Amino acid sequence: MYTAIGYAAQSATAPLAPMTFNRRSPRPDDVAIEILYCGVCHSDIHQARNEWGIAVYPLMPGHEIVGKVTEVGANVSKHKVGDLVGVGCMVDSCRHCEACAADLEQYCLEGPTLTYATPDRIDGSNTMGGYSNSIVVSEHFVVRIPEKLDPAAAAPILCAGITTYSPLKHYGVKAGDKVGVLGMGGLGHMGIKFAKAMGAEVTLYTRSASKAEEARCQGADHVIVSTDAEQMKAAAGHFDFLLDTIPVQHDLNPYLETLRFDGVHILVGLIEPVDPALHAANLVMKRRVLAGSLIGGIAETQEVLDFCAEHDISCDIEMLDIKNINEAYSRMIAGDVKYRFVIDMATLKA
Repeated sequence: MYTAIGYAAQSATAPLAPMTFNRRSPRPDDVAIEILYCGVCHSDIHQARNEWGIAVYPLMPGHEIVGKVTEVGANVSKHKVGDLVGVGCMVDSCRHCEACAADLEQYCLEGPTLTYATPDRIDGSNTMGGYSNSIVVSEHFVVRIPEKLDPAAAAPILCAGITTYSPLKHYGVKAGDKVGVLGMGGLGHMGIKFAKAMGAEVTLYTRSASKAEEARCQGADHVIVSTDAEQMKAAAGHFDFLLDTIPVQHDLNPYLETLRFDGVHILVGLIEPVDPALHAANLVMKRRVLAGSLIGGIAETQEVLDFCAEHDISCDIEMLDIKNINEAYSRMIAGDVKYRFVIDMATLKA
């Protein structure tokens, strides 16, 4: 074991604060990583404040990790010391169930081991995330960061990027398809970029008309103000796909009505009960599909990084001094970030 430092919450009501803790020595299949950058995801806030009821304290968030390999175990073959690598939302899974065999570790039938606040499958210790100077992870769950990508801007691709890329790829978005993206935060702005790179005609749904120019700068072809009844009515039956990144409860019915028959509405932001209730006729009468999607497997996470390098896609970020992490949480809740905070881990040394 060795000593590491980071920022953690000691309870649901405590602010994040510096903490010294132990990381394990690398096992034969492990990669030790010096963390350079870590993105700040809204789920970090949910977990730190135990809003999902599953937090384990002390809780050190962070699952959008980019760093350099400092040590490898005896059986490691994919990575070497000095490599620039990434770690996303998972650090282990059972590796033998049907989902894992299909490279869908996020759906592991025994449950994936998350990057933080989950028992390690071998020693039972609580996993600690990327708001830290280092991490040790099995090589299977470590991905390569392409040279073409800016390391800091690549960090959110490991969650926000794969979360929006995976469903677009899975449901077969292709050139000429009409895709509506609901919301333009950390997830939504990446969804616009990916759908556009896949050749789709992309429309942003937003409650704010002021975001129209901003959305077009991200690549959106059109903007619909969802509070404008006439604009929503004009969009009826128009879209092949809706990528719904809104993380809070909202009425799905008006959006479903803008899908064509056989259209697919994909939830990637909401993990609460649908409220208000869904009117089943909006599905039945047009054979529409309401679907959900959770991040992506490790192979697909490497795929999205390579896709971003090929298509010159990166996340729009604001660099963060880790001492300001609690202020950053407040700003995220207020929607005051475009579009993802990334912690410069060099500030942890200070």
